[in-house]
Amino acid sequence: MAEGYKYEYFNVTFPAEYVAHVEINRPEKLNAFVEQMWLNLSAIVNRLSHDPNIRSIILTGSGDRAFTAGLDVTAASQGTLSQNNSDAARTATSLRRHIFEFQDCITALEKCEVPIIAVLHGISYGLALDLCLACDIRMCAADTRFSVKEVDIGLAADIGTLSRLPKAVGNFSWVKDVCLSARIFGSSEAEKVGLVSGVYGGKVEVVAEGLKLAKLIASKSPVAVQGTKEILNYSRDRSVEEGLRYTAVWNQAMLQTTDVKDAMLSGLQKKTPKFSKL
Repeated sequence: MAEGYKYEYFNVTFPAEYVAHVEINRPEKLNAFVEQMWLNLSAIVNRLSHDPNIRSIILTGSGDRAFTAGLDVTAASQGTLSQNNSDAARTATSLRRHIFEFQDCITALEKCEVPIIAVLHGISYGLALDLCLACDIRMCAADTRFSVKEVDIGLAADIGTLSRLPKAVGNFSWVKDVCLSARIFGSSEAEKVGLVSGVYGGKVEVVAEGLKLAKLIASKSPVAVQGTKEILNYSRDRSVEEGLRYTAVWNQAMLQTTDVKDAMLSGLQKKTPKFSKL
């Protein structure tokens, strides 16, 4: 199966039944992103989203030093950001299209039909926050160092952090603190504010925990898991009333699945349920 997922800068493996492991693979550059990387990541996630053999995903960075150091600033300065059209409107149009494309690539993680667990370690700057905030669950190693780094390179973060971070942690003062200062903060502070759900030893330990959770999620009904993610994401940005109505409409169809009966019977019979591919 892994042979069908060959993408530059990424390793895609399948360590357990229904689980995919996507590893950012540019360790010699601290897994810093060039344009082809976010295009490839989006392609990988979109494929896994509709793969009936996948029910959960973990996202990690290769090497011991970094999850990702963020955007490769050298490469970016020689690419789209270096374009200099004398017509401001045409320059703005080109930049807007580029930003939308980049945003869509990161949002692909949020829109993925199966849950994605971001497992961070070491340097996790800039784009690392954009990526992990678009994932469903975040956990990190004790040595993880975070930073919303964009103000240090002269711009406002534009790929998702400023929109998603306030909703992820619920402390707007702290959000402004880290976004306006670009200061580095550690794993304990990230756990304290709720940015991550757990801190685990070193990289080996946190990847093991991520895989353990991914296996647990993959053992559940894919109909139930997909619906839960969809409803949670929908309700996050809307009122309780809107969320309840959407849940009712969603479940009027999904409650007709045989997974409900299978799950209930397995509980009564003390057996592990087996669910059909979705």
